[in-house]
Amino acid sequence: MTQPAPMVEIWRGDFLESMHSGHAVVCDAAGQILHAWGDPEAVVLPRSSAKMIQALPLITSGAARAARLSTEQLALACASHNGAAIHTDRVETWLKTLGRADDALRCGPQMPDNRPAREALIRGDAPPCQMHNNCSGKHTGFLTLARHLNAGSEYIEADHPVQRACLEAFETVTGESSPGFGIDGCSAPNYATTLRAMARAMAHFAAAPEGSPEAQLHEAMRLHPDLVAGDGRACTELMQAMDGRVAIKTGAEGFFTAILPERGLGVALKITDGTTRASECAMAAILVKLGALEATHPATLKRMNAPITNRRDVRTGWVRPAVTLS
Repeated sequence: MTQPAPMVEIWRGDFLESMHSGHAVVCDAAGQILHAWGDPEAVVLPRSSAKMIQALPLITSGAARAARLSTEQLALACASHNGAAIHTDRVETWLKTLGRADDALRCGPQMPDNRPAREALIRGDAPPCQMHNNCSGKHTGFLTLARHLNAGSEYIEADHPVQRACLEAFETVTGESSPGFGIDGCSAPNYATTLRAMARAMAHFAAAPEGSPEAQLHEAMRLHPDLVAGDGRACTELMQAMDGRVAIKTGAEGFFTAILPERGLGVALKITDGTTRASECAMAAILVKLGALEATHPATLKRMNAPITNRRDVRTGWVRPAVTLS
């Protein structure tokens, strides 16, 4: 088995203080590996980076058309959002069109990451609801599909028709049988595969013809980067920096994917210690390497070659991509 490759360095002054290692793969539309670091065959859980795959049955089943879903709703189905009003208001409206409310969701409540939304709850001494959960858009998509299939309310169960459809979509686009699943933070199954297969799946999305289910989803993400994540988040800011030409998606525990439609390329990466700052830096470096992202854009510099400051705002070091990555 190939060992993880050095991917991100943490410098303090002239000293290399820490190192984040991982695996990354860039695939073309034929599934061929163009670039690889570490082990392309590493078995991974892609976590929220797979949300666009989980949203595929929403379109292929006809549920999205029957419910007349907008591009905003499709973007939310792929989102790990901040729980801001722009997210929760849209999720609430979507639930109402289904004749459902917050209690129909199965993702669990979550304190929003969006500061105004969080402070509003604190001031009102109110608990967060499930619509604040970063996965509430995905779960409302699951509810939409469940209604279309006339399936039961427990849509997160692995043997539920919704999750069986998700597994079928996952194995189709990755080109591999999944060895199993873990339960994600939002309680839905998250299927495992190899890193190469996830990069191939993203390339499959990138090369999909205009109007296809895959193209509809990555187009929705590129049209609405603010709905996919939110203010200050890497997904939103880097997509905006690339003028909506590339769709990217973070996942928990240091995972990240990218869809490059103009090049027909897909990217998947996993930081082995699960650190978000490393996955963001590594993804930015790969996008720069592929010519999709400007190295000098402020959103890039915030994550790649980013300064580390102390409590007196003195620069003490840098977060940099490793030489092997850049």
